[in-house]
Amino acid sequence: MRFGLLALLSLAVPATAGEISLSSPIGCDLNGPCYIQQYVDHDPSDGSSDFACTALTYDGHKGTDFALPTHAMIDGGIDVLAAAPGTVMGVRDGMPDVRYAPDNATQSEGRECGNGVVLRHANGWETQYCHLRQGSITVTRGQQMEAGDVLGEVGMSGRAAFAHLHLSVRRDGAVIDPFDPDGSITCGTPDPVTLWTDPIPYRPGGIISMGTSAAVPEFDAIRAGTVPPATADGDAIVIYAFLFGTQAGDTLRLALNGPDGEVAARDITLDRTQAQSFRAIGKKLRSPRWPAGSYTGTATLLRAGTSVDAEEITLTLP
Repeated sequence: MRFGLLALLSLAVPATAGEISLSSPIGCDLNGPCYIQQYVDHDPSDGSSDFACTALTYDGHKGTDFALPTHAMIDGGIDVLAAAPGTVMGVRDGMPDVRYAPDNATQSEGRECGNGVVLRHANGWETQYCHLRQGSITVTRGQQMEAGDVLGEVGMSGRAAFAHLHLSVRRDGAVIDPFDPDGSITCGTPDPVTLWTDPIPYRPGGIISMGTSAAVPEFDAIRAGTVPPATADGDAIVIYAFLFGTQAGDTLRLALNGPDGEVAARDITLDRTQAQSFRAIGKKLRSPRWPAGSYTGTATLLRAGTSVDAEEITLTLP
């Protein structure tokens, strides 16, 4: 259950006539479970800044990354959708869905987009869809598409460190940020004119997911969505929060309460800015088993004392 979500662009309006109008390119709710991990980089130096002047991007990033909360969701088949009517100009498939790492970097050299589709639209506009699931692409070159038509499924092919769809928008070859199409950045007050037909909320960081376990889990298992939950006879009971877009100085407030009251609680100050991270708290078992009943875990991400995001989970032990 998610609450307290910050959406800065709830009043955004579509771009003016003559420009392209885009619908969401992913068949998943961007208020959760899916989210936007990174935006177009607007900083011309070797630094990085998204259109809202925060750190949800990296140097030279030329698109918007629509992320799945776990790698396991790839198997469920999350549709990639045409964002606008157009013609298929390019298709590539056949690359495996393998998390990018230095030891496999050569596999994606010159093919960083992985499996993908390029659509050409009217008036010089073009959209590109990258990192699609191997074998999922359903379209062919020259095919005419309408907005919302399925192109394939979200994957992790090419140079992808997490499961996501990378959408690039270009006009006459120039990169355009659909959240700030004129490129005129005003920090703190983003331009309300976007290319989106329906507003897409801007989340300046937050909680991707929460979970429980019998020990502090490995990060790869959290990202994969394969952490087994805590059990009644486990050596410990742990709650963890999987985070994105955190900044140095943020506070993560974690708490776990059970049938007999508080199990664990802690405020954790985050010491650096990170694209993805996790934190966990817990308590070791001091008796033959954990009390039967309902356990509630809460996580709140605070920035300058204000809640950016919060989530709650429940666990029932027999």
